[in-house]
Amino acid sequence: MRTGEPLPAVGDVLASLATGLWHWDTSTGLVTVDAEAARLLGLPTEGAVLTEAQTRARLHPVDWNEITGVIQLAVAEGTLAEVRIRIMDEHGRIVRVVRSRSKPSFDPVRKAYELIGTLQEVTEPSPGTPAGRSAVTGDWRRSREAFLLDAGRALAEARSTEEVLRVAANLSMPGFSPDGLAVFGVEGDRLTIIGHHGQQPDDEDPFTQISLQTDYPAAEVVRTGRAVYLTSPEHYKSRYPLTWPLAAQFGRHSWAFLPLTVAGRTMGAWMAGFAYPVAFTPDERSVLTTVARMLAQALTRAGAAETQRELTDGLQRSMLPTLGPEIPGMTLAARCIPTGGGLQVGGDWYDMIPLPNKRFALVIGDVQGHDVRAAGLMGQLRIALRAYASEGHGPDAVLSRASRFLYGLTHTGDANAHADLRFATCLYIEVDPVTGVLRTARAGHLDPAIRMTDGTVLVHATAGGLPLGIDPDSDYPTTRLALEPGEALMLCTDGLLETGGHDLDTGWRRVRKILEKHDGGLEELADALVQAVHGPSSHHTTGPLADRREDDIALLLVCRHGGTGCGGLGATAPARAAVRRTMLTIAQAEPERIAEARAQLRDLLHDWPSDDQVDSAVLLVSEMLTNVLVHTDDDALLVAEVAGHPGERRMRIEVTDTSDSLPHKRRPGELASSGRGLVLTELLADEWGVAPRGEGKTIWFELYEPASEGEAEAASGAA
Repeated sequence: MRTGEPLPAVGDVLASLATGLWHWDTSTGLVTVDAEAARLLGLPTEGAVLTEAQTRARLHPVDWNEITGVIQLAVAEGTLAEVRIRIMDEHGRIVRVVRSRSKPSFDPVRKAYELIGTLQEVTEPSPGTPAGRSAVTGDWRRSREAFLLDAGRALAEARSTEEVLRVAANLSMPGFSPDGLAVFGVEGDRLTIIGHHGQQPDDEDPFTQISLQTDYPAAEVVRTGRAVYLTSPEHYKSRYPLTWPLAAQFGRHSWAFLPLTVAGRTMGAWMAGFAYPVAFTPDERSVLTTVARMLAQALTRAGAAETQRELTDGLQRSMLPTLGPEIPGMTLAARCIPTGGGLQVGGDWYDMIPLPNKRFALVIGDVQGHDVRAAGLMGQLRIALRAYASEGHGPDAVLSRASRFLYGLTHTGDANAHADLRFATCLYIEVDPVTGVLRTARAGHLDPAIRMTDGTVLVHATAGGLPLGIDPDSDYPTTRLALEPGEALMLCTDGLLETGGHDLDTGWRRVRKILEKHDGGLEELADALVQAVHGPSSHHTTGPLADRREDDIALLLVCRHGGTGCGGLGATAPARAAVRRTMLTIAQAEPERIAEARAQLRDLLHDWPSDDQVDSAVLLVSEMLTNVLVHTDDDALLVAEVAGHPGERRMRIEVTDTSDSLPHKRRPGELASSGRGLVLTELLADEWGVAPRGEGKTIWFELYEPASEGEAEAASGAA
């Protein structure tokens, strides 16, 4: 070609170089190819307009999916899209490998991509070589896919910002891995350092609070939303001369700065620094871009989770009280464990309320549900209970007013509100720390349990009414109990018993073992109870129910000083011998509670060596309580006591009523339905009697523990 002659057509030049032209518009779904491009695709050597389906049929299916990702990456970075494509024939065999180079653009109005590019045949590179690593096929692709799957899973499982950064620092990218990274955030118009790895602890100081207008790669990434790749120190120095001295001290050779984008908003930047030169091929950029997207999503999730935890902790701190000032003569310990899901808040609570006359109230309760509404109702109900208690009302009046209050909160008259009616269970105990007397009122809650000085644990059956908020006119009778010196009282919600697939019965047996066997302080006992339910050992003691329903847990422990210590905790076996006592009131309207009295007496005598004596004591108690309910108009008070050292113990049972009529022993006929009570007492008891009181009387009997066989033989030999 002579000087001055017109240049040949571009198509002719490219054809002479065995290079074809193609044009793809995704809005129309058509691909236009010239003759050379058609030949490379295995079609007749002539220009053609193909559909996407016709074009896709000529390409390897994996490569078609790769093209889509490379195009999106090139548009995001404003770079060329370069891929290697395997061309297939009608029988699915690879006939050649071509390289495609194109400049894609995106039309936001049509939401379509448009590409104009070239196709040129190339030789398939050997796997593992630098050329092979730049192709979209081969072993490097499989390594990259495996890496992205592992990275995505690890980042998805991270639950905090610190954990996300630790995962990112340990990522080993296929063929190239950074030796240092930094994650930048944005506060106002300045960059901040969220975290970094591969640098010394103080190395981030010059990079904190950098203005977004600074000539620094991370600032440019945040401003523009486009990645910056620096392949060499010379490249970095020429492009960012002002901030190059800050980066030069680390001695790295290549850098990648990528935007952290979530929902179209750039929230920061990620810097990956390399100790060796990296060319940042399209595939390497694709890996970095994908990791940056996953990292941005993981940081967003972690930030939301941390905000949620802060909200939860704030709710718990504001709603759950401290145990307040020390109570003379008593020690308290408490735990509140919310359920594992949601906002980690629920409706379980405990409280300790100072009362007039140097008394205090213990409260534990459970509002139905594990959500924010349950937590809100719990907070309001707790405040109401404190207000009613501080006014000096008794336990029955406090719960009656609280039930009416909760009923008013949940029954608003709104038709939509009836779909979310709530109730609450509650146990309210007024404690006199001087005498140890407990006045209890119960609203559908679990009964309290007492650990005696010798380690025996009894559940004290108490009178109760409906849960709070169901009936505004509910009554809550009061039951009197006594906490002896050295005994410990446990109040809990049903979550402590039922967690792990247990029902109330099997769950209580699990908790009871901990209460009986624990040696240590009250705080250690609280930890042991929670650990038995939530710790590793709980996985080996799952309950019989198929549904492992998890629930909130509230636990409150109180012990009265004296005796062998706090509830016998930490005492040795010989020292656990003082007094074991239980008390129960049977009302005229509750004859069915005689069965509770029998069960409680058997629990009290669980280690008594003579089963016959236990049966005799249970029979006599039934007779004495029945006589009070049948022959008087008064309630019966049962007091059962075991005292002495093992082998020399004595049980004493007392039944008290307010009637002045003293019992008389009679000789009943064969058909008589009564009159045998004192006869049985005289036959079965070692000692018995009737003690008149100022108002009423007390009938009592005693049984003595029989000597063991060895002691009996020794006694007979000495005689």
